[in-house]
Amino acid sequence: MFTGIIEEIGEVVEIKEAGDFRAIHVRGKTVCDDLKIGSSIAVNGVCLTVRSIATNVFTAEMSRETLDRTSLGNLARGSIVNLERPMRAESRFGGHIVQGHVDGIGWIRKFDREGDAWNLKIEYPAAGSRYIVEKGSIAVDGISLTVADLQGSSVFSVAIIPHTFENTNLKMSKTGDPVNLEFDVIAKYVETLIKPYAVRND
Repeated sequence: MFTGIIEEIGEVVEIKEAGDFRAIHVRGKTVCDDLKIGSSIAVNGVCLTVRSIATNVFTAEMSRETLDRTSLGNLARGSIVNLERPMRAESRFGGHIVQGHVDGIGWIRKFDREGDAWNLKIEYPAAGSRYIVEKGSIAVDGISLTVADLQGSSVFSVAIIPHTFENTNLKMSKTGDPVNLEFDVIAKYVETLIKPYAVRND
């Protein structure tokens, strides 16, 4: 489990095709401090498994499912990515519950500076509309953010503070870019729990 508090911006140093998988090599000094083979690591909000570790570089494999359902298939050598190690049991819970299981791809529709912050507008898949509420939590490329506003049933906005802008991949983002979205898992559990009662009362 992750919290959506990005520890470090990493850099993709190499990508290789390996049969049905694609191997990604990422440089990240901070996260490599205590990584072990088999460890989980969130890359742009996607939970991957570390397959090998060299000096400040780890390698993970991306399955066809991961490539089809996330934006990781668009990465290239030199891409910067958000990195977070799993939460420790004794750690403070700085963000919200993030599983690293992407629900869908969103698209940046507007990204403008407004005073000391930035206004980020993202178009999201229709299936996610029931999980997004104003002031609710959402993970965007693994970043724990708060929904500031909803525009119809397809666009939400979030306010990006300077610290988040400077310390995540958002500083390189632009209109039209894809982003990985993970909706609040609590909302999904609640939906599952009440579904039998909702059907019964129809």
